[in-house]
Amino acid sequence: MTTVVCEQQQPSGAGRPVTQRLVHKSDAAEVLLTRWSRTAPDSFRVAACWPGDHPFYTAESGAYQPLLVSETIRQLFPLLCHAGYEVPDGHHLVWEEYGVDLAPETLRPGPALPELRVTCSDIARRRTHVAAMTMDVDLVRDGAVRARARSRFTIQAPAVYDRLRGDRTDTERAMAAAIPPPAPAPAEAVGRDRTEDVVLSPTERPDRWQLRVDTRHPKYFDHAVDHVPGMLLIEAARQAAQAVRHPAPVLPAGMETAFRRYVEFDAPCWIEAQPVEGDADAVRVVARQDDEVRFTADVRTVRTQAC
Repeated sequence: MTTVVCEQQQPSGAGRPVTQRLVHKSDAAEVLLTRWSRTAPDSFRVAACWPGDHPFYTAESGAYQPLLVSETIRQLFPLLCHAGYEVPDGHHLVWEEYGVDLAPETLRPGPALPELRVTCSDIARRRTHVAAMTMDVDLVRDGAVRARARSRFTIQAPAVYDRLRGDRTDTERAMAAAIPPPAPAPAEAVGRDRTEDVVLSPTERPDRWQLRVDTRHPKYFDHAVDHVPGMLLIEAARQAAQAVRHPAPVLPAGMETAFRRYVEFDAPCWIEAQPVEGDADAVRVVARQDDEVRFTADVRTVRTQAC
């Protein structure tokens, strides 16, 4: 059971409330942002809540999982598009690039009320609506910047998205076509406590895995989608980097990702990870499907006992 006490700890009236609709979440318990305010035409402050006992986002040690940072930042995209730039419901946010750097202190155990300070730039418009933007984010916890992120994404109207995706826009049919998830890698080898949260399946090669896409998982799939979510790919990159470093526990202190093409449900996706030559702390992760590179991530690791 997840305990959420953040609203009681935040000053009343500090910004406008965040709703499920604004962050594209079906489960109210998974809304990590609480209030937002505009501080300049293209700058914002957003309050967040990290529950202390979430079985998906906290490890048995009590430390937060790194994915919590990226999911908190991801929820900014729909929130500020809808609330800050009047992007209509039904528009699709499509990731192009995402980078994040975080300090180990970001994930330390204990109740957390992060604040996110956001600046939007390189804003492109199509007629009256925003069509693309870059967000720079500072995540502040306990009065200090603990993580920084930058993301570039496009915003596509339903008609444009339908043309791009063709007959794949039927989310229920797309998810029904997902291939059965293969057997998972050992949870401890990829930095997870629960087998059901593992997104990699081992192959005959130690540096190659099949992506496990379990569409029944309530956290990776909060609602129906027509392709593998970007957050699942980010977690796959982190798990692959951990597997390369196993048995040493490591933290993804930095990650630079590129979303090149959609990863589909109906074909195997292969995750390959190799240490970067000449950089003892870096791991290069590549996702391939149908012999095409769909996603890449450069993960910078640091050894830690916290995760």
